[in-house]
Amino acid sequence: MKLLENKTAIITGATRGIGKGIAEVFAKNGANIAFTYSSSVEAAKALENELIALGVKAKGYQSNAANYEAAQQLADDVLKEFGTIDILVNNAGITKDNLLMRISEEDFDKVLEVNLKSVFNLTKAVIRPMMKQRGGSIINMSSVVGVKGNAGQSNYAASKAGILGFTKSIALELGSRNVRCNAIAPGFIETEMTGVLPEETVKMWRDAIPLKRGGTPEDVANACVFLASDMSAYVTGQTLNVDGGMLT
Repeated sequence: MKLLENKTAIITGATRGIGKGIAEVFAKNGANIAFTYSSSVEAAKALENELIALGVKAKGYQSNAANYEAAQQLADDVLKEFGTIDILVNNAGITKDNLLMRISEEDFDKVLEVNLKSVFNLTKAVIRPMMKQRGGSIINMSSVVGVKGNAGQSNYAASKAGILGFTKSIALELGSRNVRCNAIAPGFIETEMTGVLPEETVKMWRDAIPLKRGGTPEDVANACVFLASDMSAYVTGQTLNVDGGMLT
């Protein structure tokens, strides 16, 4: 029995890194996948084909999660195409790191808009169908940085900490309709984004982690499967740290 059989998931920002890992693992667990991407049309087409080859229905949507109208339109389109929305993974995110003394207002606003406003936009777009069907799981991608802060990332930390407060509030609002909302706080996950870091920096990170390795997108995806499936039917309003013991 596949854990997500016959469920439909929306995953934002899924053409690379953690988002792609989640899409692949969800499909292997039987979920139909609607995913969004911002610009990489070729990568989206390749992912679509890869997911369909796993025996599920999959479709990529070029959509800006930070745009309110676009998020509402996406939910409507997915409902028309797939029939239900059972899972939402709010994964779209960017960084524009700098010390507070040097950070521009534009870079602060942009990170908040893409990382935090998008979570509001899409959650708002899916709650009606989820409440109507009296069931759903919303998973918001926060970060270890949202839990403990990080120098040079005040904008990113603020956006990811905001997600934690939002998650708890939605869990309280929607619990009576059997709609659950949880957050995941990944630690140092090795993706294309970390691939550009110098090897000694990566080694330093790994050495500081109790499990002595960086995480993989699959590590995060497996935690998402748990929160998306009925295995976590009594879990809501929680933050699951997937960080190799970093915050212990």
